[in-house]
Amino acid sequence: MSDFPTTARVVIIGGGVVGTSTLYHLAKAGWTDCVLLEKNELTAGSTWHAAGNCPNFAPNWAVMNMQRYSLAMYRTLAKDVDYPMNYHVTGAVRLAHSKDRMMEFEKVASQARYQGLEMDICTPEELREYNPFMEIHDLEGGLWDPLDGDIDPAQLTQALAKGARDAGGRIERFCPVIGIDRDGDEWIVKTEKGEIRCEYVANCAGYYAQRVGEMFKPFGGRTVPMVVMSHQYFLTDEIPELAEWTKEKGHKMPMIRDVDISYYLRQDKNGLNLGPYERNCKAHWVTPDDPMPEDFSFQLYPDDLERLEFYIEDAMERVPALGTAGVGRNINGPIPYAPDGLPMIGPMPGVKNAFEAHSFTFGIAQGGGAGKCLSEWIMHGETELDMWAVDPRRYTDYADHDYCLSKALETYGHEYAMHFPHHEWPAGRDKKLSPNHERLLADGGQMGAYNGWERANWFAKDGDDTSEEATETWDRNGPWAVRVKEEVEAVRDGAGVLDMPGFSRYTLSGEGAAEWLRGQIAGALPKAGRMNLGYFTDSRGKIVTEVTIIRWGEDDFWLMTAAVAQWHDFEFLQSRLPADGSLTMTDITKEWSTHLLTGPKSREMLAGLTDADLSTGWLTIQEATVAGKPAKLFRISFAGELGWEVHTSFEDSAAVYTAIRDAGATPFGMYALNSMRVEKGYRSWKGDLSTDYSLLEGGMERFIRFDKPQDFIGKAALLSEKQQGVKKQFVTLTVDAGDQDAPYMSPLFVGDEVVGETTSGDWGYRINKSVALGMLRKDLTEPGTEIEVEIYGKRCKATVQPDQPLWDPENERIRA
Repeated sequence: MSDFPTTARVVIIGGGVVGTSTLYHLAKAGWTDCVLLEKNELTAGSTWHAAGNCPNFAPNWAVMNMQRYSLAMYRTLAKDVDYPMNYHVTGAVRLAHSKDRMMEFEKVASQARYQGLEMDICTPEELREYNPFMEIHDLEGGLWDPLDGDIDPAQLTQALAKGARDAGGRIERFCPVIGIDRDGDEWIVKTEKGEIRCEYVANCAGYYAQRVGEMFKPFGGRTVPMVVMSHQYFLTDEIPELAEWTKEKGHKMPMIRDVDISYYLRQDKNGLNLGPYERNCKAHWVTPDDPMPEDFSFQLYPDDLERLEFYIEDAMERVPALGTAGVGRNINGPIPYAPDGLPMIGPMPGVKNAFEAHSFTFGIAQGGGAGKCLSEWIMHGETELDMWAVDPRRYTDYADHDYCLSKALETYGHEYAMHFPHHEWPAGRDKKLSPNHERLLADGGQMGAYNGWERANWFAKDGDDTSEEATETWDRNGPWAVRVKEEVEAVRDGAGVLDMPGFSRYTLSGEGAAEWLRGQIAGALPKAGRMNLGYFTDSRGKIVTEVTIIRWGEDDFWLMTAAVAQWHDFEFLQSRLPADGSLTMTDITKEWSTHLLTGPKSREMLAGLTDADLSTGWLTIQEATVAGKPAKLFRISFAGELGWEVHTSFEDSAAVYTAIRDAGATPFGMYALNSMRVEKGYRSWKGDLSTDYSLLEGGMERFIRFDKPQDFIGKAALLSEKQQGVKKQFVTLTVDAGDQDAPYMSPLFVGDEVVGETTSGDWGYRINKSVALGMLRKDLTEPGTEIEVEIYGKRCKATVQPDQPLWDPENERIRA
C-alpha cells in the first residue's frame, strides 16, 4: 500500500470509543499528524457489545468530572460532526435500601452540584413518579439524575472517527500492531501493512491492552495490571404496556439502578435490558489452559444465565413487567477490569513518550472525557484537572496477576459498593510486609494497604469488634474510635511508635545535583546535614508533588515522598533530569524502613538506645546507631510532637522496632497519625496537594523563593498569580460536625452559594473538635468567618481558623 503512513506524531493503538475519542481530541487541538491503528473494524472490542449507559453519577471526584465532560460532549456531538446518533437522555433513578446508601447519594449529589449538575434526593413516592413500573415498598429512598441515559456505542465511535478524520486525523482499520521498536527518540510501530515512526504512542487496546503492553517491556514497561471479566446483560422481547407508556409519554422509561442488589434495568426499544454485576462473577483468559485468542473482535462467550438467577428474580419483583416478557437475546462479552475498577489513563509507567488509556468498565460514559485527558497528557505533559485517581502509576510492583485477579473479582462483584472511610477491602492483601508484621498483628494491629505495604491503621484490644461489618459505616465512632483516641493521647503525653514501611525514597547524586534541584523546586535547598520540604510545580504553578529533601553533602541527597507516589514521583523527577546523564537517581524504597518515634518522652526513650546527639534542632539529620544497628535519625514528626524518624535498613528494622517497643513506646497507627496531622494543618499528597491547586492557593508561599535566579517550572505563572491575587486560599476549619467528619470534596457554602471545598477532614483528639482542611474563596478567609460545610447532606457550621496549627500553634512542642 503506497499511501500507508510511514511517519506520525502520535500512533494510537485501538479503535474503540477511547482510541477514537483520543484521536478526535488531538485532531481538534491541531495535532493532525496522528494515526489510529485498529486490528479489525472500529468498535471491535468491548465497545460493540457495550450496553451504552451514560451516568454522571460517580463516587470519585475525578471520574465524575470525566463523565460529566463526556455526557455534555455527546449531547452536541451529532451536530458538531454531522453524524446521526441515537442518544436517549432518559434520566435514571438509583434505589437505596438503607440509610447508609442514602448518605452516599447525599455525598455524591453535593459533589455533583458543585460540578454544576443537578441530582435530586428522593422519597420512594417521588421515585415512582419518575418510573411507575417499579415497586417501592421496601425502599429508604433514592436519587434522580435527569441527565443519565444511554447512547449507541457503535454510532458514538463512528461519530468520533468522522470528527477526527474531518479534522485531519487518520484511521487504519484491519491493521494489527505486531511489534514495537525504538530508534533514538522515535518509536517504530510495526504492522502487517508496514512500519510507522512516531514521537508518541498510546495503548488504547481495551481488553487487549495487556498484550500490547508486553511489547513495551524491552523499553522499561511492565505487565499491565488488569483482568478480563465476563459481563452479561440480557434483552427481553417487547413488553406491550411499556410500548404503550412510551408512545403516550413520548420518551423512554427512566433507567433503574438497584445498587444494593447490584444491577441496572433500562428500556431497550420497547423491551427491557437487565445488566447485573453478580457476586459469583467470572474472569476469562486467566490461566494457561484458557489463553486469550489472537482475535476475539465481534465474538461473545457462551450464555451463563444461571449466574444471574438471583438478580433476575429480584428485578422481576422490583419491576413485575420484566417477568411478562421472554428473553430476546443474551450478551456475554469481555470487559477489562483494573484492580479498583477505575480505568488507567496517563503516562505508561517506565516508558518514555508512551501513554495508555484502557481498562474501562464504563468506557462509553467515560470515553469522551478519557480522550480529552489522554490528549492533554500527550500534548502538554499535564492535564487540566488532577486525574491521579486514574493514573496508571497508582499501581506499582505489588500488582501481580494474583492481586489483579482477586481484586477484579472483588471489585466486579461489588461494582456499586459504598466505600466507607474506615473499611479495608480484604482481597489482594499482604503483598508487602514489614519485618514487624507478625508483632503488629500480635499487638492487635488492624492493617491497611499503602502502595501494597501493610501498615497498622489502629490497634484493637481484647473484646473489640474487628469484623469487616463493623467498618461498613460513614460514622466516625466505630470500634476503632476509642483506641485511636488512646493512641493519640499516648503520643501527646508519652511516646508512641509507628512502623512505616514503604516510604518512597530515591538517591540523587552527581556533580551539579544541588544546582539542578534549585532549578526544579519553588523554594530553597537545606544545608548539608539538614532537611526541608521542596515543592515541584507544573507550567501553571500547580502542585505536582511535595518531596522531603535530605541533604547528606553538597551534591548528595535523599528525596522522600508518599508511599503511593513511588512510581509517579520517580518518573516525574527522572523526566526532568539533565539529558547528559551527569546526575544519578536510584529508587531505594525497598532497602529501607522507617519508625516514627514521637511524643514528649521520645528523647529520653531514644537516649537509652542510641549514641546520637539528641540535642540537635528541628529538621536536622544524623547517622548513628540505634539498638546497635546503623540508623539515620531525622528530627521531624508528622504528628506535631517532639520526635524522630528512625530510618534503618529493611533487615535491621525488626531489631530496632523491638528495642523501641521494649523501651516503653506505645504502638499507634495511621488513623491516629492522620488525626494529628490534620490538627497541625499538614497537607497530604493528592488530597490537599494536587494539580487542582497552585502553590499559592495551597498556602505555601513560604516555600517559594521568587527572588532566586533559578527559573523553576511554574515560576512565571506563580508570579503572575501573586500580582493578580489568588481567587481561593487554603484554610483550616473547625466544624460543628455530627457523627461524621467532612469527606474529601465536601462543598463549602455561604447561603446557597458554593464557595469552596474540603480536601481533608478528621476528628482532632487533642483539641476535641472536628477539623477540615480545604480551599475557600479568598474574601471569606478571615479568621472567625462562619460558613457551612455539607457532610452527607447535612449543612454543618464551620469556622475559619487563623493560618497556624490548631494544636501547639507556636510549634513549641516539636522544637522542645
